[in-house]
Amino acid sequence: MPRMLRHGSSVGADLPPDEAVTLDAPDGPMRDALAAVHAGDHGPAAALLAGTRLGAEWERRSTYVAQLAAAALHSPHWLDAWLTESPEDPDAVLVKAELCVHQAWEVRSAARAKDVGPERFQAFFALLGDAVPVASAAARLNPTDPVPWQIALTHARGSQATREVFDAYWAEATARSPHHYGCHAAALQYLSEKWYGSHVEMFAFAERAAESALPGSKLHALPLLAAVEYVVASDDPARQSPIERPRIDAAVERALELSAWYEPGDPEAADFRNHLVLMLILHERWAEALDVFRAIGVRARTYPWAYLGEPRTEFVELRSGVRMQLASRTPFFSRPRRPATRPGATRPASSALRSLAIAAAPPHQVAEAALMCGVSLRIAPARTGMSYVELVPDPSPGRRAALAGDDRLTAAADSFTTGEKWPALVLRRTESRYGLTLLQKGRETAAHQWDPAAPVTDHTAAAATAQALAAAFLVPDARPLVTLLRGADSPARRQADVLAALGLPPLPPGFGERDEVLSTAPGAQLLARRGVLRGIRDSLSTDLGTPTLPIPRPRRWWHLRLAALTILLPASAYAWTTPDPYRATIPTLASLYLTSQLRTAWRGRRA
Repeated sequence: MPRMLRHGSSVGADLPPDEAVTLDAPDGPMRDALAAVHAGDHGPAAALLAGTRLGAEWERRSTYVAQLAAAALHSPHWLDAWLTESPEDPDAVLVKAELCVHQAWEVRSAARAKDVGPERFQAFFALLGDAVPVASAAARLNPTDPVPWQIALTHARGSQATREVFDAYWAEATARSPHHYGCHAAALQYLSEKWYGSHVEMFAFAERAAESALPGSKLHALPLLAAVEYVVASDDPARQSPIERPRIDAAVERALELSAWYEPGDPEAADFRNHLVLMLILHERWAEALDVFRAIGVRARTYPWAYLGEPRTEFVELRSGVRMQLASRTPFFSRPRRPATRPGATRPASSALRSLAIAAAPPHQVAEAALMCGVSLRIAPARTGMSYVELVPDPSPGRRAALAGDDRLTAAADSFTTGEKWPALVLRRTESRYGLTLLQKGRETAAHQWDPAAPVTDHTAAAATAQALAAAFLVPDARPLVTLLRGADSPARRQADVLAALGLPPLPPGFGERDEVLSTAPGAQLLARRGVLRGIRDSLSTDLGTPTLPIPRPRRWWHLRLAALTILLPASAYAWTTPDPYRATIPTLASLYLTSQLRTAWRGRRA
């Protein structure tokens, strides 16, 4: 524990913050296309898929088709309009085929067969039947495309197709693209023991594909995927057809070599790197796991983390666990190993988390409440009775700041709203995503994030968030907030409109573009980080740091202390004239304390 406390904040400090981690995030062109389809415009998606078809970019095409089908799962109007406009468009029909299979698996769920009810199975097989003519049309409209046959391989797994049918689909896929990673990954699932093959057959298939692959091909990651299926996804890997440990180790080493072919943060490598880091964790290879986490950056994937629980949560928590494991293994008086970086390499700006809080209290009240939050803050007046609060970068953060995680402003707001009647709204921006978190009385009561690449927020969830925001800031009608929360386009504008609807002050100029936007704000003051003991001491005084934050005192405060002083001063003078001078100690000390309070408050008032 002492090693973790000493080194925990520095080990992996170059990793993107937890808040920046995204699940199945698309690349830049697809992000723009998804934003357009959510707004009802299929044009950018059509142009993007047409480019992959004309350029024979089959790997990218299969990824884009899957992402567009996921976007159409709950909002298919744009795809219907596309098909109405161009019913023979091979790209639109291909997305429709993927959507049909996706809908079937959504009904079935990812649960084991024994946990799926007969009604779900009936609907599942019916939807798979509807997908057959659409997938056939996609293959007919673009005969050289292997992606319809990847969909067919996934369909074969769900429809319990025989091995002869599977072999026919596989032959069609490899005839069009012998080294297509998506088709190989779909076939690997069919050949796994939990479906229609065995561990031995699955590993043999993966190793043959990797041996014949070109250098840098993602097919070198197939044995790794087989290892994850064997070690993580199977019920009892050692019970039937066991695999020797050297084959698993070889799969991990092959994937490490493959990872070196790709740049850090490359979306093409995110899928197998997520599998790789899980296997490294299971083998307790902590330093290599941290390096792979660095290479992944913010690009978490649903699998393999869905095998363990909620994918994004598992990714973030295991990443933190790797950091703590390395910190606990670093000698107390040593420095943690720094990552090897290429000359000129810098942390990508897209991973930066920028945040700002709006507190419904004047600056002096926020400062008094934040004395023991464990971080340095800059506090500026917003409008009457409200304050802006931002985190001030600290080159040597304290232990409490390190344990608070990456989003330290939210942790600080959690601390300084505890025991207070007023709320605080923390606003965040990472890349193209904007978010907010509402904190009241030391707990999170609402949170929301705008992400153009994510599905539209469910109406029930948006309404609950809107009601919590409206109740906190005394807004009578929450319906406009629901509309603002449900949209995914123009997240910056929607975040600003939410503030206007709540009657809150606007965001300061430059928010999201630079780290410290309050450094030039009128009346901004610095509240320096304090230790626990100093925080307790300062909470009993009026000196809040350098520079001090002026605290206006009400008239009643002055009247009570002046009245008490007019009584204590004569009492002290009389006590000193008595034979027992000890009686004068208490009234004298009380007089000195009140005099000090009045003197300090008067100086602050004059300042």
